[in-house]
Amino acid sequence: MAQDIPDKNIPDRQPPVSQVGVIGWMCKNLLCPWYNAVLTLVSCWAIWAAVAPFWEWAVTNASITLDPAAAKEHTGAAWGFIRDMWPVFMTGVYPAEERWRPLIALCIVVILVSLSLVSSFRRSKWIRVLWFASPIVVFALVYGGGITGLPVVGTHYWGGLMLTIMLSIIAMLAAFPISVLLALGRTSDMPIAKPFCVAYIELIRGVPLITLLFMASVVLPLFLPSGMELDKVLRAIVGITMFFSAYLAENIRGGLQGISKGQYEAADALGMGYWKKTLVVILPQALRIVIPPMVNNFIGILKDTSLVGIVGLVDLLQIAFATTSNPKWFGRLEEAYVFIAFWYWILCYALSSYSQYLERKMPSASK
Repeated sequence: MAQDIPDKNIPDRQPPVSQVGVIGWMCKNLLCPWYNAVLTLVSCWAIWAAVAPFWEWAVTNASITLDPAAAKEHTGAAWGFIRDMWPVFMTGVYPAEERWRPLIALCIVVILVSLSLVSSFRRSKWIRVLWFASPIVVFALVYGGGITGLPVVGTHYWGGLMLTIMLSIIAMLAAFPISVLLALGRTSDMPIAKPFCVAYIELIRGVPLITLLFMASVVLPLFLPSGMELDKVLRAIVGITMFFSAYLAENIRGGLQGISKGQYEAADALGMGYWKKTLVVILPQALRIVIPPMVNNFIGILKDTSLVGIVGLVDLLQIAFATTSNPKWFGRLEEAYVFIAFWYWILCYALSSYSQYLERKMPSASK
């Protein structure tokens, strides 16, 4: 005979305090088992040993005064140097009375980026029109002349962070379509296009960027008609674009080869032609696959713009050298290096974060 079970609700028991909350997370990830605790202690000691001297130099003993004599009384960083030279770091030797123009151009780009982050604005057509027109407006503002009525400021006055960002963005925008065509040409069966694309990619990848910059700066003008001069900034853009288009093409070719054969057959079964199949079915999936290596190349473009100093352009790195030669702040190299490293990190991190956003948003055949 079955025993009667009393009708009584038994309350749930809470887990031990050592297994929930912050304490539980620390025990699970940092302290248990015992070798995790040892690794945590060693890691904390290594981080503190590396960060403490920098913190002491950059914060504890630092000064922000604009007086160089007062800054020398401190053993830490003289951030007043950065405050004093801030306009030069941003725009180089751009005329002081015209520096409002790059500032307006920067505000235009920031406003467009902010509007693009809002989904309702991002889907509208007029935001694309504004993005398409923005390079022309920015160039007209910074260069001047023509219908703007502004004084012309030649590219030899451009420099600093402004020149670094302009070189990077223009090279990225120019290299991307070229690399897509090179990748499509290399994966095609066309008897002329394929050997040409293979030769271009292998030749350019076998040459250092410095060599290409020298060739674009010195050799390219020899092929121009007599009396025709090519702007120095434009020559640098040509060299950087040629170099990175070859690397991007190989990344995109990897994405094209990663698409399954069924995708090609499905597009053929729907009666799509070559270009419609490529633009609608193949390329969107291939580009999504290669977002990480493409962003890696874009970050490489951004950092390698520092090499344009060897052809006479004054980018952010060259501005750092120039400002530390100023008798007022002579020898403040550490502050300059930390400052430009901070800006490079901000820009690279922004690119990396945007690529992660694209990976989440762009659809793929596997999802």
